[in-house]
Amino acid sequence: MYKPFLEYLEKELFSRFDLSSKPIPAGLEANVSNRGKNQATIQSWCYECPQLRKIRYTYIDAGASAQVFNSVIYPSYYYDIPLLGIDLLSFGKSKILIVLDFQPLFQEESYLEKYIEPMRPLREKYNDLAQKLEMKFYDANQYFSKYLLFAKTDAETVKTTFFEAYQEYINLYWEMLDKAEILDRTEDIQKIIKAQKDYDQYSADRDPASGLFSSYFGHEWSEKFLYEFLFEDAVPLAVPNATR
Repeated sequence: MYKPFLEYLEKELFSRFDLSSKPIPAGLEANVSNRGKNQATIQSWCYECPQLRKIRYTYIDAGASAQVFNSVIYPSYYYDIPLLGIDLLSFGKSKILIVLDFQPLFQEESYLEKYIEPMRPLREKYNDLAQKLEMKFYDANQYFSKYLLFAKTDAETVKTTFFEAYQEYINLYWEMLDKAEILDRTEDIQKIIKAQKDYDQYSADRDPASGLFSSYFGHEWSEKFLYEFLFEDAVPLAVPNATR
């Protein structure tokens, strides 16, 4: 269902940037599971370029049971712009969820005015894709913008209206990147490094997809995938010893 979204992003990336492959830890770039009703495959890609220090995207294909496309794009530490986050999930025909956002590193008003307010016209254009759904695992006021697209929808809307919105949001992100000023003060760069690491830790600690990965590919593989690839700057939470 989401292959056109992957292909569009890939085409944009390769046409706009001088990409180099970024190594994925051995054994994590792909996997196959026969645990579910349908065979499930997972495949990931990772690239980098001067403007974007980490571009990762993953596709899970379990036939009619599950289709998932997830991507996060991390700008270079020399830019303070938000991350681009994409999470598209389908579990059968009736459970389809889309999330698309410029994920802010900071919540200061001046930062939001500079990087989030430009999203407003697109959000207003696609307001039907911005439902007021509960975020069960995340704080909506941390690493999410008020103009994100977040909706339960149907396959036809995904293929039409949302695909249009997806392309426009991504093009707006490229425009923002083109206009971004390069940071040259050490303290500013260190602030971005810390903010991106904090994002990884926050996300890894709360990511509900870890349960999905475990159900298909086992707990050990899923933990490695989460902490060594998806959110490689996060540190696994310490598990206290069981007491009798």
